[in-house]
Amino acid sequence: MDWAECPPITKVYLVGAMATSVAVQCHLLTPYQLYFTYRATFENGQLWRLVTNFLYFGPLSLDFFFHLFFFMRYSKMLEENTYHGHRADYAWLLIVCCTLLLLLSPLSPAPFLSAPLSFTLVYLWARLNSSVRLSLFGVITISAGHLPYALVLFSWALSSGHNGVTGDLLGIAVGHVWYFFTEIWKRELGSGEKNWLKTPDILVRLIDGPEALLQEEEDQTDNQ
Repeated sequence: MDWAECPPITKVYLVGAMATSVAVQCHLLTPYQLYFTYRATFENGQLWRLVTNFLYFGPLSLDFFFHLFFFMRYSKMLEENTYHGHRADYAWLLIVCCTLLLLLSPLSPAPFLSAPLSFTLVYLWARLNSSVRLSLFGVITISAGHLPYALVLFSWALSSGHNGVTGDLLGIAVGHVWYFFTEIWKRELGSGEKNWLKTPDILVRLIDGPEALLQEEEDQTDNQ
């Protein structure tokens, strides 16, 4: 996958993840300084853990590069296709999903939430492209909608226990919350036909520029 073709938000994340692992590899940081705990983050004022918790996939290794490629693949497809021309919306998706994962972090046996975040993106891509046919490990062909569950079964078989799939299940849960409110609930009368997870205007101005916000307002006026 060509680095030059990688979209900006995905690229920023990948640079952050790579820099974090390199810093640990060079003994500039330790993993104990990066993972999220309520006491260390809020009581001790180490607020960087809110971010670094999602950037560390482990030491530089084949497993690290596999996880990084996995994230890049699905993040790139979402940012370039579903959120093409709407970078602020994609950034907001990541912010909301990271926040939800932090709230659910007591349920995770792993100290870092980078892998569950990746799985959230897999789930969202799969739901939004459920009719796409793909080959799983070059063995069987399945629809994209079944991909997250097939990966969970594969992880469970390798780990021989529920701890190995808890992070994946958290990713599915968070991804479904986003999908429900942005794709399903907004069509229901109880929602007022509004997207309850709409990107804040200030983020749209910051990332996409004021003209994007004006275009969004014009589109809403035309639809009324």
